[in-house]
Amino acid sequence: MGRTIPLLSDRAHERIRHDIITCAIAPGTEISEAQLCAQYRLGKAPVRMALSRLAHDGLVRAIPRRGYLVTAVTLKDIQDIFELRLMLEPAAARMAAGRGDAQRLRALDEAGRAGYQPGDARSISRFLEANKAFHVAIAQATGNSRLAHAIEQLLDEMTRLLHLGLGLRNRSQELQQERRALVKALVRGDGSTAERICREQIETSRNMVLSAILTNRSVMNLALTAGDK
Repeated sequence: MGRTIPLLSDRAHERIRHDIITCAIAPGTEISEAQLCAQYRLGKAPVRMALSRLAHDGLVRAIPRRGYLVTAVTLKDIQDIFELRLMLEPAAARMAAGRGDAQRLRALDEAGRAGYQPGDARSISRFLEANKAFHVAIAQATGNSRLAHAIEQLLDEMTRLLHLGLGLRNRSQELQQERRALVKALVRGDGSTAERICREQIETSRNMVLSAILTNRSVMNLALTAGDK
């Protein structure tokens, strides 16, 4: 019995976090323990523990006497996360060139070629999981475990932003071409090309996410309002 609540808390945390990250629970949504208990068919204790962890993750914040608010995606969040990515990932790609498992990189590249359909949350989730695995593998190839961990955390934060951006239009073909070119540079040990391609990918993603925010009035209002707080 002692381990039951922690196990249920892990399950609650995983399911609620997934729905927030994939925007099934939209940024700026107000939620409550009672609502989540009913929605996920879980008891109050595991849901309360899950919400505490999500607050620590920065995905929700408590509203006294009302419940919780799913944190908005602010324009500053976007700029901060992409700045960090531009500092870390191109350098990691340069370091990883010629050092990674070529067969594994090609397999991960292949896994992401199915693409996604805008508006289809499941296909976007599958695509983003494959994309994250690909970029984490590059980071791991540097041999610097702290760098790889930092990049993996950043990519987790990126997922919610990319769900907003990928819902705008289908970039499957462009992303596949970019990733294929990056694999070729990494396999042949061309660090400068790998660094350049990685930087261009991140800058394109930033423009896509900003475009999605700025063309979605309700999301933009949340982002601007949250950014003022």
